[in-house]
Amino acid sequence: MAQASLGRILVLEDDAVLALSLEEALLGGGAREVVIFARADQALADMQSTRPDIIVLDVHIADSKNGWAMAELAKMLGPRPPRIVFSTGAPQEIPAHVATLGMVFEKPYDPARLIEALHSGQRKGLFGRLRKPNG
Repeated sequence: MAQASLGRILVLEDDAVLALSLEEALLGGGAREVVIFARADQALADMQSTRPDIIVLDVHIADSKNGWAMAELAKMLGPRPPRIVFSTGAPQEIPAHVATLGMVFEKPYDPARLIEALHSGQRKGLFGRLRKPNG
């Protein structure tokens, strides 16, 4: 049985090795296309022209210490916003109201876990489910 397509995935990650590892895993895991950006402004420009199905966000990207703002913007992309995945070494630094927007993967993580979670349809990560909106 063939895997369902994960569609077009935008990866915002400034660690080139991790970005390429994610690209390989996502393409092997069913992504139709993976686009990688190391800067938030590049990712934002891409989101405005071509809507991704999934966004994998490095929360502490080099040019923006609050990569989660991209998740908040992505949720404004219409009635079917992209699924969000936060990729971070410091999940506790994601504001509680933002953590509820998507799954949270603490670095380092196995890309196979990410693929599995995406195929399961899971939309919120452990931290997003456990945190209270104002906590």
